[in-house]
Amino acid sequence: MTNVVRYLTHPQVNIDPSVPVPRWGLSDVGKARTEALTIGGELLGTTQVISSGERKAIETAEIIAAKLGVDVEVREAMHENDRSATGFLAPDQFEAVANQFFGQPHVSIRGWERAVDAQLRIVGEVEHVLARSTPGDVLFVGHGGVGTLLYCHYSGLEIDRAHDQPAGGGCFFAFSSHGRRVLHGWRRLEEL
Repeated sequence: MTNVVRYLTHPQVNIDPSVPVPRWGLSDVGKARTEALTIGGELLGTTQVISSGERKAIETAEIIAAKLGVDVEVREAMHENDRSATGFLAPDQFEAVANQFFGQPHVSIRGWERAVDAQLRIVGEVEHVLARSTPGDVLFVGHGGVGTLLYCHYSGLEIDRAHDQPAGGGCFFAFSSHGRRVLHGWRRLEEL
């Protein structure tokens, strides 16, 4: 039987330029969107919830895992692409640098982790978990940048921001654990 693997990006966060981005938590809107996701039974076949070590991802994963009655496994190397060289960037500036990150995947833009390296890292983390062949569906909870790199990998696409999740976060894509066939592209979590 083929299990479904989902990669979910955390929804809206509390943006605070004085706090390192990995320590940002979910906003009230982000929490409400995640809690609404747990009302239906669509994730009941999920036996593993795997999260990035960043606070916003862990908070998202914990809300879902609590409803499912499973533990959250935190994998630190599932973090977003390393942007610590620049720290917080104003939205317009961030978008410009993110476009360069995806547009020049073999280059470190302003000291950021290269897209090809971030892709190798996130694929390695996902493959490590899937190699365990645990019965049931798997939910990975992470971030838009590395999620897009993961989607490109399993879809057989070149790294390109054209394949990014819709704006706002809280989106997911799915693929089969056997054969790694993408079942669908990005959808908002409300569509689960």
